[in-house]
Amino acid sequence: MRFDHAGVATDDADTLAELYAAAFDAPIAHEETFDGLSVTFLDLGNGYFELLEPLPDAEGAIPQYLDRNGPGIHHVALATDDIEAAIAAAVEEGIDPIDEEPRPGAWGHDVAFLHPGTTGGVLVEFVEH
Repeated sequence: MRFDHAGVATDDADTLAELYAAAFDAPIAHEETFDGLSVTFLDLGNGYFELLEPLPDAEGAIPQYLDRNGPGIHHVALATDDIEAAIAAAVEEGIDPIDEEPRPGAWGHDVAFLHPGTTGGVLVEFVEH
């Protein structure tokens, strides 16, 4: 496995993308609207920042996260070549999956999340390119 991205919940992806592009030399690699979110990936060379801004009247995990915590890191994603095997290995180690099966994610990738209650408080995402 390797680091893929850090998912950042924000109320203003455009402004944050401009800041990160200037401060970290991180150009926009991909933008899309997905699952009630405006999603922007900024290329860091060895991974990405994924900016997640809810669309107006959106519901779901990111708006709830912003309401509870405000803007900030929402999750850390690890890339894997075999997401089913990654889920099985995590479960074997006593980690509870949020997603027992991969599901469609941003940028056309399959994703699966692990419960932060069993990963030291960190929401971990597996992503298969």
